[in-house]
Amino acid sequence: MANQFDPANAPSTEPAEFTVGDYVQWKRVDFVGDYPTASHSVQYIARSKKGGSSEFTVSATEISDGYLFTISSAESALILADAYHWQLEITQTSSGNRLVLEDGDFDVIVDLDDNNADPRIFAQIMADKIESLLSGKADSDVSSYSIAGRSLTKMSFQELIDAREFYRGEVVRYEAQELAKRGKTGSSTIKARF
Repeated sequence: MANQFDPANAPSTEPAEFTVGDYVQWKRVDFVGDYPTASHSVQYIARSKKGGSSEFTVSATEISDGYLFTISSAESALILADAYHWQLEITQTSSGNRLVLEDGDFDVIVDLDDNNADPRIFAQIMADKIESLLSGKADSDVSSYSIAGRSLTKMSFQELIDAREFYRGEVVRYEAQELAKRGKTGSSTIKARF
C-alpha cells in the first residue's frame, strides 16, 4: 500500500466514506482541461441528508495536474458522523459565476477511538431497543391507559415483533453490502459451478 499522506498517492476521486478524525485527501484531474486551475476555484459542499445545519466544505488547492482536496484530521474531527450529500462547485475567478459540476454522497462514520461512539447502525440500534421492549412486555402487558384526560396506547406484541423483524432484515442487508464491498460472500450468496 502506498503512503496515503503523500499527495502523489491521493485517489483520483472522492471517497465514498471516511472516519471522523481521519486525514482524507483526493485529487481531481479529469476536468482541469475545461476548467484550468489558473482561472477557476473548486470546492465540495456537503450537507447532512437529514437536513438541518450539519454541513462542511472542502476547498481545492492547485497541483501540477489538477485540483487536490484535503481534510485534515483536526477538521474531520469536527464533522458529525452522518450520511451527507455533496455537490462539486466550480467558480470562474474573473466573473464570480458558479456552476454545480457533479453531486454524490459521503458517509462519515464514527471513530471507534471515541469512548462515546456507538458502532451499531441505526437498524441494529432499533432492533436492540425493540428486543428490550419485548423482554419487558411480559412484565407490563397493559396496552393503553388514560390519566387526566390524556391517553397512551402502546404497540401490540405483534407490532413489536414485526418491527423487530423489519430492522433485523435491514441489518442483514447492510452486512451483505459490507461483505460485497470487500469482495466476500455472505450466507445469502448463491454459488453455482458449471
